[in-house]
Amino acid sequence: MEDILRSIYQERTSQRNTLGVISIEKREKVNSFTENFDAILLVIVKEAEEPVFVKHYLYENKQAALYVITEAQLKEWLLLGSNRKFVEWLYHGKILFDRNEYVHELKIEMREFPFYGRKIKMAIEFSKLIRRYIDGKSFFNNGHYLDAYNHVVHSLHHLARLAVIEHGFHPELTVWNQVKQIEPEIYKLYEELLTSDEDLQKRLELLFLASEFLIHSRTESGSSHFLAVLKERDWWTINELLNHPEIKHYAVDLNMLIEYLLDKGFIEVMKVPTKGQGIYHRYYKIIDR
Repeated sequence: MEDILRSIYQERTSQRNTLGVISIEKREKVNSFTENFDAILLVIVKEAEEPVFVKHYLYENKQAALYVITEAQLKEWLLLGSNRKFVEWLYHGKILFDRNEYVHELKIEMREFPFYGRKIKMAIEFSKLIRRYIDGKSFFNNGHYLDAYNHVVHSLHHLARLAVIEHGFHPELTVWNQVKQIEPEIYKLYEELLTSDEDLQKRLELLFLASEFLIHSRTESGSSHFLAVLKERDWWTINELLNHPEIKHYAVDLNMLIEYLLDKGFIEVMKVPTKGQGIYHRYYKIIDR
């Protein structure tokens, strides 16, 4: 395969802008891994007009896809976990070209999972978990059990991914296989939700009780990045927090996270008078524990 596809990427290896080339072959019985293509070529470049550029090819009654991706786009995906397919390709792919061992070092970094990146990823998963859990409970309390079920399934996925990250691993596409080994208690909850003979209302009721304990036990670790940012100053406005260069990665769920941490006694509100009679600014600060 490499000899046939070399002509597709060879010219790019002579360009200083190209950092690395990786090939990914279709796995037996797992066509979805390469999106039903027989081969994927992943070319990483320093910069380009488009963050992602794609071409499809045919060869010997087979098909291949070429992805040209900027370094900035790939780093964003690695940090946010927003495109796990590419993270999997990078992790499992074969290096065909590597300028100054760029790809080799990137793979080492992925295996070691730097603590900085891990804390932000945990914050992202935890804030999504809180939103799904609270919204699901609201649907449940209002008798909308199917909507509650949908949110609970998503909340368990975020809980599973959070647990995997907490143990120092990148969540893979087969995250439940990871969780089964790492956190069997979470896997059991997911299994119960899907296979229990109890009626849906009862299943959800039991699951909310169990999930509440698991979420509470991870509050400190899951929100550690956000709490560390709060410690940088005596108080923050919501706008300052939403525009913080690191918090912006989970800003969409920040309001829900703040309300949860207020309820659990991790942060508190500061009332600052405005010019209006009886109206106060609402600022936030961490509670020393």
